[in-house]
Amino acid sequence: MRIFITGGGGQLAYDLKRVFEEEELFAPGRKELDITDFEKVTEAVEKFRPDLLINTAAFHKVDLCEREPEKAFLVNAVAVRVLAKLAQRLGFVLVHISTDYVFGGEKRTPYREGDRPFPLSVYANSKLAGEYFVAAIAEKHYIIRTCGLFGIGGLHTSHSNFVERMIKAAKERRKLRIVSDQWVSPTYTLELAEHIKKIVSTGDYGLYHASSEGQCTWYEFALKIFEYAGLEAEVEPVTAEEFAAPARRPAYSVLENSRLKAKGLNSFSHWQEALRRYFKERDRLFGKEAK
Repeated sequence: MRIFITGGGGQLAYDLKRVFEEEELFAPGRKELDITDFEKVTEAVEKFRPDLLINTAAFHKVDLCEREPEKAFLVNAVAVRVLAKLAQRLGFVLVHISTDYVFGGEKRTPYREGDRPFPLSVYANSKLAGEYFVAAIAEKHYIIRTCGLFGIGGLHTSHSNFVERMIKAAKERRKLRIVSDQWVSPTYTLELAEHIKKIVSTGDYGLYHASSEGQCTWYEFALKIFEYAGLEAEVEPVTAEEFAAPARRPAYSVLENSRLKAKGLNSFSHWQEALRRYFKERDRLFGKEAK
């Protein structure tokens, strides 16, 4: 199978390349192929002729999206529309990665695929628009919503991930203010990549939720990171209102993997176990380099 992965330099792409290593892969990073250069994207896709295209590219700096809405919609919606049209014209399967932030946080039980989205930010609106383009245009598609990603590939990206940012801050002896009233399910990208492989093997197209089991606040997540990393840190729990980030986030955006469970395909671990797995692999692959 020929697989094209956009956003090839990101942490999810890092694990997708490992999970699909036996396939014929093309995974250009943003410097090699900017997803908003539609002419080059079209040329690259037509040349490679994929059976499957997994779109991991996104403008996901949530607060920056508030200041740059045009860029947010260009990357997260308009570029996705181009990929959807290519998928429909050329006949390949399109997998689009989306986000828990499409929900408004009004529930206090995990969101199912059939629950109504209510995006609160520019980022969330742009990602939901991308979903709608895929669903409306590409007949053979999977839309996969996930939550709070962290992965080994984040060690080598400029944006990093929450785990690595917390470790860096603790080592620099910074006092941390972490939001304690937003609930999520932190998800290990290797487990997500493994589930994407399962999902595309079903031939049952549509929308899937795919995230770790269990839930926690960002504050609780940070405390567990410091525990597993063997670090001490000065951490103050604050409310989202006190933190005053430019973009609104849902107070609760935990996902229920309903379709995966219905098909007997859900093998996501609890987020704490996933975090332990991350640290074990981190130490095994990078050892002192990562410390």
